[in-house]
Amino acid sequence: MFCATCPSAAAGTAKIVILMSSRPSPRLVAAIVAIFLTASCAQNPVTGKSDFVIVSEEQELRMGRAYDQQVKKDSPVYDNKNGDDPGLAAYVEGIGQKLARHSHRSALDYRFTLLDSPDVNAFALPGGFIYVTRGILAYLNSEAELAAVIGHEIGHVTARHSVRQISAEQGANVGLTIASLFIPGLRNQAVGNLSNIATGALLSGYGREHELEADRLGAEYLARTGYPTQAMINVIGVLKNQETFDAQLAREENRPPRAYHGLFASHPDNDTRLKEVVGEASRAASSGAVVSTGDNRDAFLSKLDGTVFADNASQGVLRGNTFFHPELGLVMRFAGDWRVQNRPDRLRAVAPGGEATIEVLLEKYVDGSLPQDVLKRKIDVDGEIDISPVNGHPAAIANVRGANVRAGSIYVSSGAQGKAFVLVGQARSAELFRRHLHAFNSTFQTMRAFAEVDRKDSQPLRIRIIRATAATRYAELAKSSPLGNRAQSQLRLLNAQYPAGEPVPGQKLKVIE
Repeated sequence: MFCATCPSAAAGTAKIVILMSSRPSPRLVAAIVAIFLTASCAQNPVTGKSDFVIVSEEQELRMGRAYDQQVKKDSPVYDNKNGDDPGLAAYVEGIGQKLARHSHRSALDYRFTLLDSPDVNAFALPGGFIYVTRGILAYLNSEAELAAVIGHEIGHVTARHSVRQISAEQGANVGLTIASLFIPGLRNQAVGNLSNIATGALLSGYGREHELEADRLGAEYLARTGYPTQAMINVIGVLKNQETFDAQLAREENRPPRAYHGLFASHPDNDTRLKEVVGEASRAASSGAVVSTGDNRDAFLSKLDGTVFADNASQGVLRGNTFFHPELGLVMRFAGDWRVQNRPDRLRAVAPGGEATIEVLLEKYVDGSLPQDVLKRKIDVDGEIDISPVNGHPAAIANVRGANVRAGSIYVSSGAQGKAFVLVGQARSAELFRRHLHAFNSTFQTMRAFAEVDRKDSQPLRIRIIRATAATRYAELAKSSPLGNRAQSQLRLLNAQYPAGEPVPGQKLKVIE
C-alpha cells in the first residue's frame, strides 16, 4: 500500500474525537479510514522511504518477546545439559552479533537462538529474535554459509518485513473493523480477525520480493563483515537441493512437497535476479576497507563435529523403523517398507505410495479410566472393542464407523510413570484398508514399555568429520551408514555434492554415526 506523505514524529500524535450518528455517511467512514492509513506511515530503516506500518517499534519489540517465549516453549533450545553442545550455540550467537553490528538496525538488542530441532529451518520474529535449527547446520559447509543464513534473517528484521506484512493484513481488515462500530453483528468477526492477524502474517511466509530483499541485505551484511557474498547463493542452493530431494520423497509418499526457500523455479546458480541482487550488495558494501575472514570452513566443521543429527533422545529416536522414546517410556516398531516421520506432536508412518498412514499421539492419562474409555471418547466405534492386553499393558482397538480407519489406545507404564497413547491407522480406500489392516494391527502389537536394555539403541545419531581418501565413495560410506536406503543421497546433501558428486581426496566429509 502506498503512503503519499507521512507526518513526522515531531508533529506529535493527533487525538481524533468523532461524534457519530446512528447512521454515519459513507463519506465519514472513508475519511476515518484515510486518517487511519495516513497516520500509520514510518520510515523504512533500509530504504529511508515511507512504509505503511501500524506496528510501532516498541510494539514490535513486545510482539517479539511474546512470540519468543512461545517458540522456546514449543521447541527446546540446543544446550549443554546433556553434553550435546560444546559451544555451538555460543558460536551461532557470536556470528549473529557480528553481522548485526553491521546491519541497518544495529541498535536493536538481537537475540540468536539455536533450536534443538532436526528441521531444516531458520526464521526471524519482529524485534530481532532470530532462530537457527541444528537441522539446517548439518547441511551447511562453512561459517560463511551459516553467516548467510543468519544475515538473511537479519535482513527480514531490518527491512521490517513481518511488521509490514502484519500492517498490510491489518489494513485489509480496517474496513471490517470500522464497519463493526456501526453494525453490531460484525463486531465478533472483526475482533476474531484482528486477534489472529499477527500469527497469520508470521506463519504465511514472505513473497519473492521480500525474500530477494532479505537475500540482498544478508549479502550486504556478509560483505561488510568480510565473508564472501557467494555464500548466500550457496545456501539457497543447499535449500533448493533439499527441496528437490523432498519432492522425490513426496511423490513416493503421495503428499505435497515442502518448500525450503520456495521461490526459485530453477537452481539459484541459474537465477539471474538472485545473482543481480547479491552482486549489487557486494558492490554496495565494498566501498569501505573490510578485512576478509574467508569462509572459515575448517572452523565450522570443527564446531559441527559431534553435533546431534536427526532426532534427539528427548524427542524420541528412530533406529531403522523402531522408535525409542526414553522420556515417554515407549518402544514400537513399524513395517520395514513404511517411512516413519517423527514430528513434534505425533509419530507418523506412511505406507509405500502413500496408500495408508499410521499416527501415534500422546493422550492425556486419566487415573481410573480404561483404554476403551479413551477410544469411545475419540471415535464412533464400529462393532466390538478388542480389549486384549498388548505386551502386558491395558489396550483397546476397534474400527471407526463409516471410515477406513482403525484406532487403538494403550496404557504403557514405565517405572512410576503411566502414559496413554492412541494409534490411528487410515487407508485411502476400503480395498487399501483391508490390504493394510495387518500392518495396523501388528504395529499396535509392538507397543511396549521402554527398558534399560533399550538405552544404547536410543542414543541419538551424531555428525562426525572424516577426511576422504582417493578410494572414498558415497556408495561405500552408505553401506555402513545408519541412514537407511537413502543414505547416498543424504550424504551427498550433507556435503554439498547432491545429486551425483563424489568426494575429492583430502576433502573433509560429514558422515553420520
